[in-house]
Amino acid sequence: MKGAALILDDERRAYVRAVRIIIGAILLIAVPQILYAWSIGNRFLIKDGFDWSYDVVLWGVALACFGRGLRAENLAALAIAGVMFVAGCHTAYDLWDKIATGRRPELWVAGWSSFTMVFIAVLLLVVMWRFRRSDNALVAATWLSSRNSIIITLGFAAMNLVARTRSHQGFEIALDLLAIGLSFQAVYAILTKLRWYTKPDDAGESRG
Repeated sequence: MKGAALILDDERRAYVRAVRIIIGAILLIAVPQILYAWSIGNRFLIKDGFDWSYDVVLWGVALACFGRGLRAENLAALAIAGVMFVAGCHTAYDLWDKIATGRRPELWVAGWSSFTMVFIAVLLLVVMWRFRRSDNALVAATWLSSRNSIIITLGFAAMNLVARTRSHQGFEIALDLLAIGLSFQAVYAILTKLRWYTKPDDAGESRG
């Protein structure tokens, strides 16, 4: 029993450490980017910066509620699902606006966006990989968010750069649709795990 408890404590400490690393790295990118984007009035950089802010909220909620009991962790997982739903809706609105206005990003903006996406995705992969099979709903929710970033970024960063600088929007629209679909799929997956994970006799417990 003591050995199992030590393993759980190690997992909890590792998760808290991983989340702090992720939040710090995202803030170092997002805050300067948003401030600079506002100073020059660049809508693409502002959108990318606020996309990072969703991640900060997501990871901040996870860090604040992790280890505080099953009910708190389930509520946090539900909040994360809500953040991902809002992010999906935001991407859908931005896609509609891009189609309606025909706006396109500058080459350096697309390049910077792809570079930062790759950097954060690699970081997420490194620090979250060990938690990919966790039965904890909150940990699973943050892993699913990480998975989305990894799939979208590592698989499509180069194509994203090409798509955003082509003369037509078709490729860019397809990538946005993929991002929207992944966001909503993750919301469904989180809600499904919550229904499986929540048990009346475990209401006051937390599992790693």
